[in-house]
Amino acid sequence: MIALGFGSGMSRVAPGTAGTLWAWLVFVLLQPGMTDLRWAVLIGLSLPLGWWACTVTARHMQVQDPGAVVWDEIAAFWLVLWLIMPSGFWGQLIAFALFRFFDAAKPGPVAWADQSFKGFGWRGGFGIMFDDLVAAFCALLVIALWRWL
Repeated sequence: MIALGFGSGMSRVAPGTAGTLWAWLVFVLLQPGMTDLRWAVLIGLSLPLGWWACTVTARHMQVQDPGAVVWDEIAAFWLVLWLIMPSGFWGQLIAFALFRFFDAAKPGPVAWADQSFKGFGWRGGFGIMFDDLVAAFCALLVIALWRWL
């Protein structure tokens, strides 16, 4: 359930995008009751939980990085949204587009991260999570440069 993003990863079309949209929806629904500390705890717990869930699910599916596993997108996009707040709809939409670009196209450092930790077991589960965190970092870097300019 966790690794598959509570069903969002079962989308027949673009499961990574569906998982990221699910993350965005949950973020918007939770945001009114959340503080920075609560977000830090939620995201901080979602990373090792996701590592475990992605590891177990990939092993059971016998695929190194299954497309249906979207917890990596969810945790990484929560991090992006939390760090760009306060931001309105358009800022969040730009963050969504940038994150999806870096996650799907895998330019430069994202491709390196995607290839560095392949396999099954804990190393592979970490790899599933790691490339999305690098994609999140790249999206945040573009947003930071945009705000600075």
